Amino acid sequence: MTCATFKSLHQRRQAEHLARHGHALAERTEDSFRLSLYAIENFYAEVWRSAGEEAILFIHVFEQPSGLADYLALVRLPKF
Repeated sequence: MTCATFKSLHQRRQAEHLARHGHALAERTEDSFRLSLYAIENFYAEVWRSAGEEAILFIHVFEQPSGLADYLALVRLPKF
C-alpha cells in the first residue's frame, strides 16, 4: 500500500492496517499525549492518543526521515 492510499483510508481502517502490517518502532510522550511510531511499507505512521487512553485521536503519516528526529534515541531494532 502506498502512503497516499493509506492516507485516503478512514482512520479506523488505517488503525486496522497498522495492527496487521505495521512494525512498532518506538513510543514517546509529548505534553499530555502518547505517541507510537510504526514503520509500514515505505512510510511511517505516528499514532496519537491522550495519555492513559486507548482511543486514537489521529494518525500522522509521513515519508521523510526528518519526521523521525524525535524518535531516533528511542528506536530499538529487533535482534536477528
